[in-house]
Formats: sequence, C-alpha cells, structure tokens
Amino acid sequence: MLKQYRWLLSCTLAATALALGACGGDDDGGAGSAGGEEAATESTGLTEGAKKIDPNSMNNASGDVTFCLGKDTSGDKTALSKKFNEENPNINVKLLEFSTSADEQRQQFVQRQEAKSGECDVFYADVIWTAEFASQKWLYDMTPYVEQKRGDLIEATLETVNFDGKLWGMPQQTDAAFLYYRTDQVQERPTTWQQVYQVAQENDGIVYQGAPYEGLTCDFLELAFAAGGKVLSDDGKKSEINSPENLKALQFMVDGVKNGIAARGVTTYMEEESRRYFEAGRATFMRNWPYAFALGQDAKAVKGKFEVMPFPEFEGGGKAGILGGHNFVISAFSKNPGAALAFTDYMIQPEIQKIEFVEYSLAPTIKSVYDDPEVQKAIPFATELRDAVSQAKSRPVSPVYPQVSQAIYKNVNEALAGRVSPEDALKTAQEQMDQALATF
Repeated sequence: MLKQYRWLLSCTLAATALALGACGGDDDGGAGSAGGEEAATESTGLTEGAKKIDPNSMNNASGDVTFCLGKDTSGDKTALSKKFNEENPNINVKLLEFSTSADEQRQQFVQRQEAKSGECDVFYADVIWTAEFASQKWLYDMTPYVEQKRGDLIEATLETVNFDGKLWGMPQQTDAAFLYYRTDQVQERPTTWQQVYQVAQENDGIVYQGAPYEGLTCDFLELAFAAGGKVLSDDGKKSEINSPENLKALQFMVDGVKNGIAARGVTTYMEEESRRYFEAGRATFMRNWPYAFALGQDAKAVKGKFEVMPFPEFEGGGKAGILGGHNFVISAFSKNPGAALAFTDYMIQPEIQKIEFVEYSLAPTIKSVYDDPEVQKAIPFATELRDAVSQAKSRPVSPVYPQVSQAIYKNVNEALAGRVSPEDALKTAQEQMDQALATF
C-alpha cells in the first residue's frame, strides 16, 4: 500500500538537506527577479556567448552519458536509467552519485565545472542553483528545446530555470508545501491566512519551520509573496526586501509567535520537529512538504483526522507558495550533449513521470500526469499538489542566492525570537543583500 511512498524514507533522513534544498526547497525569473515577478524577457548580457542546445541533436544520438546526482536513495533514477538503456541501445547512461547533502552535491558539480570537466553530461540540479551555474556559462542554454515543451509543463516550474532571459534546464521534478489541517477541529477550509491563524488561536495553534535555515526562507516568502512583496529589484541588482508588504508579512508571523498561536518552540523547528509536533496532536495546522502526508497515516493521534490544502490568500494580496524540486541541466563541457538531451527528453515523458509519481511520489512537472486516473487513485493528494505547485513561485534567482537566503532566514528568525523588531530585521536583511549583490 505504501509502495508509492518509498521516497519518504530518504526525505525523513535528509529533510533539511534535500527537501529544503528543493524548497523547495523546495522556491523559486530574470537576472535576479524574485519569485512572484514576471520573468525576464531580455538578456542583460551576463550570459552572452553561452552554448545553446540544438533540439535536433538528440535525433539518432549515440554513445555514453554520465548522469550526476545526489545519492539515489529512492532508487528511481537508477531504475529509470536502466529502463532507458534497455529501450535505447545506442546510448548508455551511467549514474555518478554524490552525497545526500545538497551543499556537497553543489560543490562536486562546481569543482568539475571550474575545471571544465566533461565528466558530468547531465546533472540533477537543485532549483536554486540555476543563476549561479548559468552566470558562469557552465550550462547549455536549453531555450530552443524547452520552448517546444512549454505547453506540457506546469508554467510555474519554468521560473526555476529562467535566468538572463534564457531557459537553462528542463524542470523534471517539482514540489510545493501544503497546509495540513485537523478535520476534527476545522469545519471549513480557511480562505485566508488571517482565518487560518484565527481558527488556530481558537484551537491548538499552528506549527511550521521557524529555525534559522533555508526552510524559514521558504516559509517567510510564502507569506511575503502572497502579501505582494518582492526580494530583489527587477534587474536583480538591488534588494527590495525592506518594503511595506514584506513588513506586513513578517509582523503577521511575529504576532503569531507573540500571541501564542505558533508552537512555543517554532523558532527552533525544522521539518521533522514540525511533523512530530503535529502528529502528536498538538497543533491544528501545520505547514510542511508532501512527504509528511503518508507518515501522518501511521500517527495514532492524527490518523484519519487530517487533510491537506494549497495555501490560502493573504488578506489584501493573493496566493503564493515556494517551488522546490530539481531540474535536468546539461553541462557546457559535455562531449555528448545530443545523447544527454535524449536522456533528458525521456525523463519528462508522461509515462516516465507517472512511474516516478505513483511508485516514488516524486511530483511531475508535466500537467497531464496529475489527471491520470491511476495517479489519482495512488496519490490521494495529487490534485492538491498540482494546485499548490501551480500557484507557487521560485525563490530569488540570483548568482548570490545563498547570501540572499541567509540574510532572510537569519533576520526573520531574530524577529520571530523577539530579539529585534520586524522593521530592524528587514533593514538589516536589505543591507546584507545589497552587500552580496554588489559582488557580481
């Protein structure tokens, strides 16, 4: 019965390393535009001269392809690479696995690209790496190929590969968080975040990821983007984090902690602490990733007493989530880009994405897969997940994203903990971001 949830073991063991590198996660388009803003349509010249993929190069391609990725704990990529090799005898795909840590995976790829090594033809890249890798011209510009597939994809996922007006990868696996709620305490689904907190205050509160790490960046941006906030200017050169909209979102979160609506220890919680708190029956609502759905079915206190929903509106604003997931990117130093593209194309075919969803609960980027009757039967939250992904935004796409994120989560945590005011937190975050942005 739980075959389709095999991925949950790896998510549980590496929730902060992978799920939140995917945070979303796993956000999430232009040279530095934040999620929730229109993607860039003109190049700034930052990636001028980058190699561009020829979609026809995958026709009759042959030879060896090395697919680099983190530890394949779910086993899906190993199984599907074998399936590809059996169906495409002229191409041989072999896997090169790195660490389960998203940071270590990134470093392994960076080292190879800095050395102009062609060892990795295709890389399973975290959605937050696009701008850094593309700005160094380490990737093929895949715009000609991806544009042919645009109509098949959930449009929001394209934000994660958009940088400098070009598309640098193929969205292959996506993710977005849910709002979990207790059906024995919530009579009707709330339509706004303000209603969520009101109902939470009348019952057992809300729990989310408030510790100073990437997860808090996702949690804050989900509210900030919904409130109409931005992180970076449209040209990506300046921070716009210190805005009335972002202050409204942060003040909302701070008030939730101050008034005892949020879990007492929320400023120290990551995914697993949040999940265990909710599963113990101590919260009415929980913000968390889809991996917690199946695990909750085995928790005595909440089994059969909870459901999930996409995030509601923020009063006076709109709806927003943060995209997680991974993209297939092709190294600019690959000696066989045609065969690498053929493998990439195979891995986004509806039948392959269906296998990954049903057997491994890896969310598809292809819209039609969610409507498949077998998928609907196997994944009870398929429709909710598609809706959550569709309304989600990417995190700020910037070559200095790690510093941008750190400025967010450290200062937001300081405000939640009551050590600084929301106004001072955003002012400091803006200063830190502008310092980082001035380096490129």
